[in-house]
Amino acid sequence: MPRKLVHVVMLLALVLSIVPVAVVSAQGDVSSVCLVTDVGRVNDGTFNQFAFDGMTRAVEDFNLDSTFIETQAPTDYESNIATCINEGFDIIVTVGFTLADATRAAAEANPDRWFIVVDTDFAEPLPNLVGLQFRDDQAGFMAGVLAALMSESGTVAGIYGIAIPPVVRFRHGYEQGVAYANATFGTDVEVLGVYIDDFQAPDRGASAAEQFIGEGADVIFGAGGPTGSGGILRASQEGIKVIGVDQDEYFTTFGGGETPGAENLISSAIKRVDIGVYDMIAAVVNGEGFPENSVHIVEAANQGIDIAPPHDADVPQEVLDILQMIKAQLESGELETGVDPNTAEIVAPPGPPAAVPEATEEVSG
Repeated sequence: MPRKLVHVVMLLALVLSIVPVAVVSAQGDVSSVCLVTDVGRVNDGTFNQFAFDGMTRAVEDFNLDSTFIETQAPTDYESNIATCINEGFDIIVTVGFTLADATRAAAEANPDRWFIVVDTDFAEPLPNLVGLQFRDDQAGFMAGVLAALMSESGTVAGIYGIAIPPVVRFRHGYEQGVAYANATFGTDVEVLGVYIDDFQAPDRGASAAEQFIGEGADVIFGAGGPTGSGGILRASQEGIKVIGVDQDEYFTTFGGGETPGAENLISSAIKRVDIGVYDMIAAVVNGEGFPENSVHIVEAANQGIDIAPPHDADVPQEVLDILQMIKAQLESGELETGVDPNTAEIVAPPGPPAAVPEATEEVSG
C-alpha cells in the first residue's frame, strides 16, 4: 500500500475512534442535579412533589447524582441555591415563580451551571437558564367547563393563592371555561372567586370555602397550594363537589380515597410539572441545551396539561365525554381559552382561534 494512503487510513481510523468518545464526553459533563423546593416539602402534594418526581425519573434514566433542599422560608431561597452550587451540582431545579429572581442571579454568576425554574418565564434569555411556563389556563378551562356542567345551584367558586401569573392563569382559565359552558352547553352559571395572599394557609382556604358555600356555590375549585387544598377539603366534607389542582389530589389531599370527602372530588386540573422538569434535564444531559428564549412551554399539545378522573365521585359519562372532547380540541388548537399565556389576562371570548384576514392584492388602475 502506498505510504500516503497508509497515512490517510490511519488518520481516518483515528478520527473515527475519537468521535464516539467526544459524544460520551459531552453527555458525561453533566452528572448531577439538585432541586430546591418553594416553601413546602417534596411530598406535599403540590408542584414541589411533581417537580421532584420529574427529577427522580431523570436521575434513574440518566444515572445522575441528586439531592433536594426543602425551603422553610422565602428568605432561604438564595442560600439554598448557593448550597447546590457550592456542592458542585451541574443542574439546579428551583420550584416556583417566587424563586425566579434568585435563580436568574445565580445563573448569571455561574454560566457553567444549568438552571431550571418551574412556573416562570424570562424577558431576557440566558443560555444556561430556562423557565417552565405552563398553560395553567388550559387546565383551569377544563375545570371550569366541568364545574359548570356539574353545578345544580348555578353558582361555582374558586379559591386561589397569591395572584402571581400562574395563579391568575388558573383563575382566568376557570372563569373562561364556565363562560364557554354557558355559551356552548346551555348552562347558566355564575363564578365567585378570591385570592389569598398565602400559599400555606389551609385554614384561610377553609374559611373562604365556608363563605362561598353560604353564597350558594355547590362546586369549588382550589388553586393555591395547601391553601386551596384546605378549601376543597373543608367543602368536600360538607357535601360540596370540589376540583383539585397541580396533580391528582385524590392521591394526596384525599389519601387515595381514605380521607372523608373523597367521594366529592370530581377531578383535578393537572399540570405535568414532572414532564417539564424531566424534558429540560434530558435536554442538558443529551447536549441539546435550552430553548434560545429561555422558555419551555408545557401545554395540552405536548401532554403537559390534563384533567384527572373522578375516582369515587359520581360524574355522568356524557360530562366525561365532553371533557375529553375539550382536551382534544385544546391539544389540536381547535379551541382556545381566550387567556393570553404571557400576560395571563383575558383577551378574547373562549372558542375557535380568531380567523386571520386573508391579504388582498391591490388592483392598480
